[in-house]
Amino acid sequence: MQTSVTFMNLDPSETLKAYACEKLDRFDKYVENPAKANVVLTVEKFRHIADINISADGFVVNGHEETSDMYSAIDMALDKLEKQIVKNKKKFKRLRSTAARSKMFRYEEANVTAPGDLEHEAAPRIVRIKNIEYKPMDVDEAVLQMDLIKDSFLVFTNAQTGKVNVLYRLKDGSYGLIQPSS
Repeated sequence: MQTSVTFMNLDPSETLKAYACEKLDRFDKYVENPAKANVVLTVEKFRHIADINISADGFVVNGHEETSDMYSAIDMALDKLEKQIVKNKKKFKRLRSTAARSKMFRYEEANVTAPGDLEHEAAPRIVRIKNIEYKPMDVDEAVLQMDLIKDSFLVFTNAQTGKVNVLYRLKDGSYGLIQPSS
């Protein structure tokens, strides 16, 4: 993490700078791309203020804390930042999964029967083909996915057997499972 530490109304101290940089290194597990952190340490009369801004992975979080000790102000500001980063990461993960889920289903219009063919005129014709991408998961996870989507079925690869399964919603709200027998 790229860190810049600024001291205001305070003599620059390598120990404070090293302490702040060391504590900021714990956020490397949350961010995937290089992150930038700006730390401003200020002393106003008897108040020690730590103001920390982190910009990483498309979001910016700010932490501001005032105490009577600079080390505790840094720790408390970093705790606030950690909560914000975890919250933002969960939010982005949720938004990313819903966007991926909406892109997963693609509809194509297709007319299978020839217009002059009398044999197939009375037979039902396919008017829509739904291409889906299915991923490996267990049955419990598939049930959780069904609760999140509006469709009446979900095609997935059973992680235990490696075979394609279909989970479908019944009219009474319970679920049915179609799995190959061999």
